[in-house]
Amino acid sequence: MRRLAITDAGFEAAFARLVDGRRESDVEVRQDVATIVEAVRRRGDAALAEYTLRFDKHRLSGESDWRIAADDCRAAYEALEPALRDALDLAAARIEAYHRDQLPADRDFTDEAGVRLGAKWLPVDAAGLYVPGGRAAYPSSLLMNAIPARVAGVERLVVVTPSRGGETNPLVLAAAHIAQVDEIWRVGGAQAIAALAYGTDRIARVDAITGPGNAWVAEAKRQLYGVVGIDMVAGPSEILVIADADNDPDWIAADLLSQAEHDPTSQSILITDDAAFASQVEDRIDTQSAMLSTRATAQTSWRDNGVTIVVERLEQAVPLANRLAAEHVELAVADPEALFAGLRHAGSVFLGRHTPEAVGDYVAGPNHVLPTGRRARFASGLSVLDFMKRTSFIALDPASLAAIGPAAVALAEAEGLPAHANSVSMRLR
Repeated sequence: MRRLAITDAGFEAAFARLVDGRRESDVEVRQDVATIVEAVRRRGDAALAEYTLRFDKHRLSGESDWRIAADDCRAAYEALEPALRDALDLAAARIEAYHRDQLPADRDFTDEAGVRLGAKWLPVDAAGLYVPGGRAAYPSSLLMNAIPARVAGVERLVVVTPSRGGETNPLVLAAAHIAQVDEIWRVGGAQAIAALAYGTDRIARVDAITGPGNAWVAEAKRQLYGVVGIDMVAGPSEILVIADADNDPDWIAADLLSQAEHDPTSQSILITDDAAFASQVEDRIDTQSAMLSTRATAQTSWRDNGVTIVVERLEQAVPLANRLAAEHVELAVADPEALFAGLRHAGSVFLGRHTPEAVGDYVAGPNHVLPTGRRARFASGLSVLDFMKRTSFIALDPASLAAIGPAAVALAEAEGLPAHANSVSMRLR
């Protein structure tokens, strides 16, 4: 864990290294993924079976080895403890309500030249949803990906998820039942992304792929963008907490650990205006992390990537936060709106002392699939728009063509494209 102070002589250089530091795929990962993708493209199901046996120790032979039946998903849902089933239902309802409000409106109007213009929004035909199955099972991820796709109107939802030793977490199956997923395949990793992109004899190709995964999954999405649409190239989780000394240090420590426990490469950063409070939080992190079942991951993440930054005034935290452009930003201060007004780059923001980021992971409503690695400078979290595309349309009559056509002819001739000019001018004669 590193401690930086804004008053240190070397602060700017140290902070720049923090901003520019990368915790994502390296050359070896890129080469491995390229090999896997090409193998699946050429050999389809045979390559899928080989990689699944190699990486997940699961043999794909009969239909039930490949695909999880809808009845199994329904049974998993019905077998849940009532409180847990209610929690999943509540999460699903809130996620659906929030994303339904995102649906874009079609446009159709006639301008002053008499030209009819507009655009209509349509869903993709099929979407592939990746659900991690490595360090933990994430039913929340399935809901966060599948529900926006359903709201968008996608007709075919295909889930791929690693099935370690042939086992799939029943919570994931229950979430698939709630979201009305059409297909669930017991494959994961870069090979699953390639299968969704190119299609195999068993798995029909999709038009868009969303969902978080490890470095190999992220790299496969990067390499296959253009073959299919993707939501984003997501890296390790990250959280930035801006907090004053009036907070309970145990709360802030728990917030920082909530991301550290995801992966050893996750990053948790605290910015505060009180050095003594920073020390208290660091001490609580040591105490709390030792009691976690995920302590090995959380402690490694905090040791290797954790940072505390001490500023003189909390207002100084805002430009630092904008440079970090973190996935999650908590404003655990008395007046979060004052800081929020200047915050330009963040995946999602959590306002006030009683808004832990973990609530956003499950039941708040906004999507928890968010840009990482400073991509919040130009990217947004997953939404219904990731499962939709806009088609513009134009309609002219002789009068409106006469009004704007001559300008099109002039521009076409200036660009040296006579056929373009002719296609308009012939209609003007």
